[in-house]
This record gives sequence, C-alpha cells and structure tokens, in this order.
Amino acid sequence: MSNPKSKAREYAVQFLYQNESEKLFHFTEGYFAAFCHHMEVPEALVPMVRDLARGTLDHLTAIDAQLTEISANWKLTRMAAVDRNVLRLAAFELLESPTPHKVILNEAIELAKKYGSSDSGAFVNGLLDKLAKATRGERHEPDTTDNGPST
Repeated sequence: MSNPKSKAREYAVQFLYQNESEKLFHFTEGYFAAFCHHMEVPEALVPMVRDLARGTLDHLTAIDAQLTEISANWKLTRMAAVDRNVLRLAAFELLESPTPHKVILNEAIELAKKYGSSDSGAFVNGLLDKLAKATRGERHEPDTTDNGPST
C-alpha cells in the first residue's frame, strides 16, 4: 500500500477503530486533529483521511444496516473490531465513491489481512463481494467477472 489513497485508507481505518474504541460514533474535528498529530499523518494525506473517516461516520447508520443485511450469520457486534471498521470504510467507498469496486475490495482485503486475524481477509472479501454485487446496479458498473455458467 504505497500510493497516497491506500495510505489514507489505512489511516482512516485506524481512526475509525480508535473512534469506536473511545465509543465515539461521530466525526469530531478536534479528535481527528489529535489523531493526525499523534499518528503523524502526512499533511498531504489529511484531507483524504478526513473525507474517508467523516464520510464513513456520517453514513454509519446506513452502512451498518447494509452490512447487517448482507451478513446473515454475523451480527456486527460479534465481528472483530478491525474487520468491522475495514468493512465500514469499504462499504462507504462502495456506496459513495467513484473508485472501481475491484480496487476498493482489494484494498479492504489487504487492510484486513494486515490488521486483522488470519481469517479476516477471507471474511471481509466474502461480505464485500455480496455488498458490491448488491450495489453494482446502482452504480451502473458492469460485471466483468467470468463466473462460468450459472447454476
């Protein structure tokens, strides 16, 4: 994850995780500024991190509802906090960003592998794949995967 957007996603997940740990489920500029100072977020990345974190938190209720809907066998509260926040960030981007779904999914999977458990990458992949398929029509993004004949 060496490009600026990738690094911004990484900081955003860290901020979301910390925010949840402190039981803050909304964006606060002062808390964000303290996070950026403490984590030494490069000044050039601050606007991207802010947009990702604020957007995720501003849409948290809708994001959590969608994640709950697609995760039939998992309650959000039972998910590992890292996985939950990676999913939230990726869900925000899937729903609100022009970034291609494949890029969002790949980066979320890498973040889950880096910060989560050994099963986090597969778990995040499975749920985000469902969410991406559910939102694909809304974004008019063609499905270019070849899954073979349908059964």
